[in-house]
Amino acid sequence: MEVREPPEAALLLDRAAGGDVDAWGALLASHQERLGFAVAFRLDPRLRGRVDPADVTQDAFVAATLRRAEFFGQSAQSLFLWLRWIVANTLLELHRHHLGAQIRDAAREVSARRRSGADDTRDALVAQLSAGVTGPATAAGRAEARARVTEGLARMGSADREILALRHFEQLTNAEAAQVLGIQERAAAKRYVRAVDRLRELLSDMPGGLSGLRP
Repeated sequence: MEVREPPEAALLLDRAAGGDVDAWGALLASHQERLGFAVAFRLDPRLRGRVDPADVTQDAFVAATLRRAEFFGQSAQSLFLWLRWIVANTLLELHRHHLGAQIRDAAREVSARRRSGADDTRDALVAQLSAGVTGPATAAGRAEARARVTEGLARMGSADREILALRHFEQLTNAEAAQVLGIQERAAAKRYVRAVDRLRELLSDMPGGLSGLRP
């Protein structure tokens, strides 16, 4: 499935493909805010406060600029999705660099997470959703809310969790999410609505926090 760029972006792409550095810079700038959503969502919680998400995006742009010939040599991905892939690689290297000293603990953690059926997207969703839950004022109350969110997400399929992450937190369109997941756009739209409804059902009696999650 090919996601087409808008006409103005297509003109910039033509210029950038011909070596126009200003056009390439304008294209990167046009995607900076949306890529920032992916960085904010996917950045390991242990690095929050130590790593500036804006720096991650800039590092990804440097890598993308060095590899831009690869982008112009393919036609399957839009520039945004290709840049999102570069961002994902940048985050992977960042996590390895900063958390390398914790390799043994990380290995044990990954092993435990795999045994429990956890995944990175679920953990990121738990952090985002439980942070927005209103009501619990005590540490015990917040811990209970987090446990409820964790349990609710664990009862959803991994594909449903991923579509929630892509559509709501990374703010991808249905067409973009469909390409990332390798499914049809209509299927992506239906899956997102189903995932939102399922999550609301599982967490229906929690005070606040999920009202902003809309299909």
